[in-house]
Amino acid sequence: MDKNQLGVQFMQEGNWEEAAKAFNEAIEEKPTDPIAYINFGNVLSAVGDDEKALKFYQKAIEIDENAAAAYYSIGNLLFSNDLFSEAKNMFETAMKKGLESSDNYFMLGLTLVSLEQGRFALPYLQRSVELNENDPEARFQYGLCLAQLELIDESMLQFEKCIELDPEHSDAYYNLGVSFAFKENVAKAVEMFNNALAIQPDHLLAGHAKRLIESNH
Repeated sequence: MDKNQLGVQFMQEGNWEEAAKAFNEAIEEKPTDPIAYINFGNVLSAVGDDEKALKFYQKAIEIDENAAAAYYSIGNLLFSNDLFSEAKNMFETAMKKGLESSDNYFMLGLTLVSLEQGRFALPYLQRSVELNENDPEARFQYGLCLAQLELIDESMLQFEKCIELDPEHSDAYYNLGVSFAFKENVAKAVEMFNNALAIQPDHLLAGHAKRLIESNH
């Protein structure tokens, strides 16, 4: 098995030390292959060494300026440090370099939402869902973005899909409840808030919304 594949397998198992060893060997065998540097960077990022991870991503880009996955990985790093404008540039660059992955579209959409540019985020979140229909979180964030733009019916469809894929998604139930309340369907709204609270008893928003709606009716 290729050392990169082996490393990825170790990563999936959460075995960071063995993963690092495999990627290190991959780099020694093929020092001009950007993939191994990106993978090594991902291991470093996973164990919280962002600074070192960044160096490996930059090395991958030095070797191949079209290494789209390196831009994506740098974007994730920046996003997790709340550097949203810089992250946006990286995800956009990854896209321009040909990265057609649902993850990249999802992260670009999420970054635009964080920058309060929901209208621009929408097509990217939509594309993310199209490319990976079974990702509950992508469905949820797409639904949230639709709701913020007051496209309530469309957003409800996404929340329902999210719950189909992940029946324990309390936030999707909560947001469905809000949508039903908006449509003045009180019984349905309370049912959704109850579902959210059954999954997550300390769901403050759902608890508050339920009390509010019940005290008004």
